Amino acid sequence: MITVSSSYVGPVMLLGSALMFAVMDGTVKLIDPHFRVWDIAFYRFLSNMIFCIAISGRHQNPFRGKNIPLLIIRGIVGCAAFLSIITAIRLIPISTAMALFFSFPAFTALFSPLLFGEKITMAELLWILIAIAGVAILFDFKMAGDMLGQVMGIVGAIFAGLTVTVVKKLRDDHGTVTIYMYFCLLGTVITFPAFITNPGMPSTGLDWVFILIIVTTSLFGQLLMTNGIRYCKSWESGILMMTELIFTSILGIVFLAESVDWHFWSGGLLIVFSVIMLQMRSFARIR
Repeated sequence: MITVSSSYVGPVMLLGSALMFAVMDGTVKLIDPHFRVWDIAFYRFLSNMIFCIAISGRHQNPFRGKNIPLLIIRGIVGCAAFLSIITAIRLIPISTAMALFFSFPAFTALFSPLLFGEKITMAELLWILIAIAGVAILFDFKMAGDMLGQVMGIVGAIFAGLTVTVVKKLRDDHGTVTIYMYFCLLGTVITFPAFITNPGMPSTGLDWVFILIIVTTSLFGQLLMTNGIRYCKSWESGILMMTELIFTSILGIVFLAESVDWHFWSGGLLIVFSVIMLQMRSFARIR
């Protein structure tokens, strides 16, 4: 009987999660334009919420939490991050959108001292500034091209950084299912009014396939990430999840025929390198 070393379980799960999210990103880009951002988000949030309720069973209340206000804030900012990044994906090249989005650990490092008093060193501040410089290069130092798409990419990163900061605080007293449940619940509540005014309904077999892919990849991506983190150090988890940027960029360049220039490569590499250094310093401080 072949056994797999536990040292490989976490990395394999996190790489699988990054691939799932990359497929979701690519599907968001490919789905018919009559599906609005609100439609895509509503289908994702509602289906994932139903799944969370189902796995909780009759004897466990997934809505129970010690800090309901903070859980609600997590749901709101997480929903804002998701809406922002899928808006960016629909408007600008997917590789550029993801490079902007993955500057979020730098914003996490900024929010943590402001909200929860975590210390930040001069070296960490330097890497944050380098990440911001990478964002500036991606913008070509000016608001050129599709301005809304570029802005939404960085807005998504800001909200994602805030989300990670809030989730770190919630993890002290709450389980993963409860935290994710409030994300799905608030996302469903926020997107429902816009969805119901002019719902984008699947009308062809291909529409159903794309919706199914978005729903399943978001769900399995979340499950793989949640379980994979248990087997990895925090800095390893962050770096492994950044492979979503690589997978998504490959999908955009190879399958969507997106062109990238030196702004993408130089700005993207600056962001990736600075985030890796932030993760390494975070691990060293914890150790």
